[in-house]
Amino acid sequence: MTPPPKWYKPVAVVALLWNLLGCAAYLHDVRISPEDLAQMSAAQQAMYNSRPAWGVAASAFAVWFGAAGSLGLLLRQWWALPVLGISLLGVLAQDVGILVLSDGTEVGAAMWVLQGLVLAGAVALLFLARTARSRGWIA
Repeated sequence: MTPPPKWYKPVAVVALLWNLLGCAAYLHDVRISPEDLAQMSAAQQAMYNSRPAWGVAASAFAVWFGAAGSLGLLLRQWWALPVLGISLLGVLAQDVGILVLSDGTEVGAAMWVLQGLVLAGAVALLFLARTARSRGWIA
C-alpha cells in the first residue's frame, strides 16, 4: 500500500463527520413528532407527507453507506469504493423522491441547494475513493 498524501486523513475525517451528521438528520427526520410536523409550513408538511417510502429508504442508504464508506476511507479499506457507490445511488434516488416526485419546488431554493451540496459531496467522495484505490492509498 502506498502512503496517502497528508491531506487524505483530514479529508476522510471530515467526510465521516459530514455523513454522521447526515445519519443524525435522517434519524431526526424519521422520528419527527406530530407536534414538530404541525410547526412546519404548509409546503413543508405537504412535501414531508408526500415522500414515497422508497425515497425515505434511499435516504437511509445514502447516509448510512456514506458513513460506512467514509470510515472505510479513514481505515484505508478497499471496500470504501463500492460502499460509497451505493451511497451515491441512494443520494440520486433520494433526490428523485424529494425534488421530483414530492414537488420540492414548493419548499424553495434552500432545498435545491442543500440537495445539490449532498450530491456534490457524494460524487466527490466516490471520486476520492476511486483515486485512492488506483493510487494504492486503500487496499
